[in-house]
Amino acid sequence: MANINIKDIARLSGVGIATVSRVINQTGSVSEKTRKKVMDVINEYNYIPNNNARNLKLTQSENIALFVKYISNPFFEKMIEIIQQEVASRGYPLQIQNVDENSDELDFAISESMQRNLCGLIIMGGSYSSYTEAKFKQLGIPCVLLTVSSEGNVDPSLYSSVTIDDELEGYRATKYLIDMGHRKIGFLYKDIEGVVTPNLLRYRGYVRALEESGIPVEDRLIASAIPTSGVGYWAGFQTMKGLMQRNPDMTAIFAFSDVLAIGAAKAVLTSGKKVPDDISIIGFDGIEMTEFYNPTLDTVYQPAAEMALSAVSLLHGMMNGEKAQHLVCDSVIMKRGSVKKLQ
Repeated sequence: MANINIKDIARLSGVGIATVSRVINQTGSVSEKTRKKVMDVINEYNYIPNNNARNLKLTQSENIALFVKYISNPFFEKMIEIIQQEVASRGYPLQIQNVDENSDELDFAISESMQRNLCGLIIMGGSYSSYTEAKFKQLGIPCVLLTVSSEGNVDPSLYSSVTIDDELEGYRATKYLIDMGHRKIGFLYKDIEGVVTPNLLRYRGYVRALEESGIPVEDRLIASAIPTSGVGYWAGFQTMKGLMQRNPDMTAIFAFSDVLAIGAAKAVLTSGKKVPDDISIIGFDGIEMTEFYNPTLDTVYQPAAEMALSAVSLLHGMMNGEKAQHLVCDSVIMKRGSVKKLQ
């Protein structure tokens, strides 16, 4: 449908014009179900309201936003602090907002950019699966994805990204355990059906390392049913307890995050066992708390400071007419004493 307008969106969505306006402008009360219906139509027809006026406003805007999926993630704390400092040093105000775990972060960004008159934004966290070329075109402002990217189905000139190679790092973490003599290696991660996340990519790396080493991939050693909400220390603790009960012969665990690894370590200790004497543990992220746990936990350290600095630099470049770039940063396995070498 050419030249779709707000009346067409209301008709196709089965709602009133006022409701469409509230969704677009993020004003008033609209249920998540209704908002999704309207956004689905907007995305399908690539509708951009008042395009000329919007572009004029964007050229006058000095507002940058940081939208964070799972803002409570401890790994994001350092990056948020650095982004705040770097954006301020360039003379821009920064608006920070959490994106609800049930919301699509790019849909959210499209709605918010319409209302807030943004000149650029950074999206931190989320999934690889929800990004489409139409959505980036509809967004229409410089955007940097931090810790995630698209799955290769989007024109790379439409956005920049700063990531690590999650599958490769998951492979390296698992290979480290294998090289230390472990064969019964458990894995803690969060599986969201049909959604590609960094956690799923780390799981793929785990599987690849086992298969290349001739070690069977056993379902009983994999705990993927971690709650999708409120994931934290308690979730790691509870999930690890069940994993140990099912696998008394398990000698090592790879957790997709340090938060889960800390909870898993607590479960080992409360069961009367020791880390690493009885069970070795490696986490992922490199959050500060792993240094102060006893024993200090091995982890795949993501370069948070480098990633945050790069994200702001790429965004500033795009806002000044530079081309999009996609950076993949290297991680490092921090060997601190929570992984034991088996004889």
